[in-house]
Amino acid sequence: MTEIQSLARGLKILELLGMSQKGTSITELAEILGVDKGSASRLVSTLVNHGYAEKDHISRRYVLGSQVVALSRSLLTRLPLREAAKPSLQQLMERTGECAHLAILAQGNALYIDQVESPATLRVNVQVGQMAPLHCTALGKILLAFSNVEFPAMLESFTPKTITNPDALRKHLEDIRQQGFAVDTEEFDSGIRCIAVPVYDIRNKVVGAMGISGPATRITPERLPELIATVVEIGKALSGRMTSAHS
Repeated sequence: MTEIQSLARGLKILELLGMSQKGTSITELAEILGVDKGSASRLVSTLVNHGYAEKDHISRRYVLGSQVVALSRSLLTRLPLREAAKPSLQQLMERTGECAHLAILAQGNALYIDQVESPATLRVNVQVGQMAPLHCTALGKILLAFSNVEFPAMLESFTPKTITNPDALRKHLEDIRQQGFAVDTEEFDSGIRCIAVPVYDIRNKVVGAMGISGPATRITPERLPELIATVVEIGKALSGRMTSAHS
């Protein structure tokens, strides 16, 4: 099938911007696309003009624009998983007092598709449509452990507690599969702890991850067993409803 090369390159740029945590430069885009910097600049400028990309004025690198977020939210609101999980997220927040999140696998990252915010003044708030790495977030580790996604080629360090050794991470993922839950102990954000569990569908396939995030001053080692039990309980109930709803 014949495709429009400039459109294909524009879509590839959107994919690259979506996978980048720190933004991407014109030089990097040109190298990946196999074009000169002038062509890459014109492609990016077109995306910027239509709101699909924007330039970070501090780093001078390009990131996804607000128009992508708007389209993502429109898509995410139609996801069956999001609708099914909403009561569970609300229950998680009410029983733990922490923000509850729901994520799916997308482009080698965890994509947040819904959340219920905690009323606490100090809380962890993320944007629906935001991406997070797989290897150092509780939601991401669940998706990495229970999906057939490719093991990350690079394990970027975000805090001193980030697991960056591939063998250590593989062992950690095996433990997660055995115990049925994941904990992020300040591995992505210092001062933040998270707990997550898988969400299964009727095919016994993991279709998402659900969990809570909060300040380490509240999600203390002493509270972890109680909070883990709550997240596991509500996660299993959601998976049970996902199965029975389509049986």
